[in-house]
Amino acid sequence: MPIRTVMKANEAAAWAAKLAKPKVIAAFPITPSTLVPEKISEFVANGELDAEFIKVESEHSAISACVGASAAGVRVFTATASQGLALMHEILFIASGMRLPIVMAIGNRALSSPINIWNDWQDTISERDTGWMQFYAENNQEALDLILIAYKVAEDERVLLPAMVGFDAFILTHTVEPVEIPDQEVVDEFLGEYEPKHAYIDPKRPITQGALGFPAHYMEARYGVWQANENAKKVIDEVFEEFEKRFGRKYQKVEEYRTDDAEIILVTMGSLAGTVKEYVDRMREKGVKVGAAKLTVYRPFPAEEVRELAKKAKVIALLEKNVTYSIGGALFQDFSRTLVNLDERPKLVDFIVGLGGRDVTFSQLDEALAIAQKALAGEEYPEVSWVGLRKEIL
Repeated sequence: MPIRTVMKANEAAAWAAKLAKPKVIAAFPITPSTLVPEKISEFVANGELDAEFIKVESEHSAISACVGASAAGVRVFTATASQGLALMHEILFIASGMRLPIVMAIGNRALSSPINIWNDWQDTISERDTGWMQFYAENNQEALDLILIAYKVAEDERVLLPAMVGFDAFILTHTVEPVEIPDQEVVDEFLGEYEPKHAYIDPKRPITQGALGFPAHYMEARYGVWQANENAKKVIDEVFEEFEKRFGRKYQKVEEYRTDDAEIILVTMGSLAGTVKEYVDRMREKGVKVGAAKLTVYRPFPAEEVRELAKKAKVIALLEKNVTYSIGGALFQDFSRTLVNLDERPKLVDFIVGLGGRDVTFSQLDEALAIAQKALAGEEYPEVSWVGLRKEIL
């Protein structure tokens, strides 16, 4: 029977890894994700998880060990954050290029400088072009569930790509919430016994891995990663559906909230989605036709779902804990590209919020909504706004 308890998102991620039964875990401690490998090491030490826990000297070594283990044909897991993920950068391309279904938990944390250990999404967003799939959790239950889902999708023969699951630093990593731990037998049925599709060492079936890619072949290899991401869109929907049947919790690439008659839709990811839903409820009480949407899946980008969402609103306001300098947020770029060919498309308004762990308050959302309402009324409005700045220290 499933167990319902309270735990931090870091613990939930560790439990998800335990339930998935990886054979190799390689990790290097970094705030705010250190508790993930710590908890897994306890499972291994206590004999609750039959796995090799590799203590490495850096995050670069951690992901390199995962690449080697995955290429040898076993299920693997790791966790990191922020500067640690940045240190993995070159190996992330190798993992996707070798089509290795590695799963990694990320406690989303700001990047230096200045040194900051609190939440935004800049670390994972900076890796959006590496070929890894990206999932974002709103709460601790989603942190557990999405790791199991990530394994199921990543290991599908139509996909064979690595995946990272992000959950907000401290807001989730260090905060306890109710979490249901699924029954091991049901998880085993859901994931199945790991059977490497092409990446394993077998003298009877020799293969080359990590080979030199001459110009005659390199482009086709990267196209394979592109096509795998496209394939993943359908596979993710299938896995979401199966997950709901087995565990009773529903997931969608884009989750909508009170959007049917909305004139303005506030779009975000991660734990901020909970705040936005509460804000929408309060605005509805005042008669404001505003809705919300949350991206659970960021890569592959859910273009079809975004186009359907766009048909419901006159203005889409993007609330982003990241920034691409001179452009705006990453979601703003993706939405702009996705909607560019629509005959009738909503106005897009972008808001940079909550960087480095700054609280996103209702008063800040009021500020964002006021700008979105200007766009709705046909008045002049800034396409990109930084909301919540402390004007006295600028």
